[in-house]
Amino acid sequence: MKNILSILLSLLLFGCGSSNESSNTKSNNLKQTELTNKAILNHSFLEGMYSDSYFPNHLVDEVKSVLVELCFQIEMIKPKDLKSLYSLTHESTRKINQLQNRFYQNGSEIETVAREVIAEDFEIIANSYGFKNADIEELIATREW
Repeated sequence: MKNILSILLSLLLFGCGSSNESSNTKSNNLKQTELTNKAILNHSFLEGMYSDSYFPNHLVDEVKSVLVELCFQIEMIKPKDLKSLYSLTHESTRKINQLQNRFYQNGSEIETVAREVIAEDFEIIANSYGFKNADIEELIATREW
């Protein structure tokens, strides 16, 4: 129960943060090791970005934080249908959109390789939580990358 309350508080505090670009996912204290889904617990997020020096690891960490936060939301909310899942993934995609300028400032961008890697992880998340029929394009429909 204490762990659930901690997660709820973290999500509440994180969700109420400023939406300007200077606020970022570093304030997110959610850890992948605290997830309950075994497939996601052991998943190596964004491998293709971490292995490419074009993408600054500190920014890839922030994208990963958004994906881990999405997993926590799915575990807490337990969306009953694709529409509910898409609502969550669209918000996560918008958060990743907000990181694009920071990638530019660091001589990088969320381009073809990154798009594919991120989209694949969204699909893995959906599948791991039982949404086998989720459309990958719809999962990230709000993307600007």
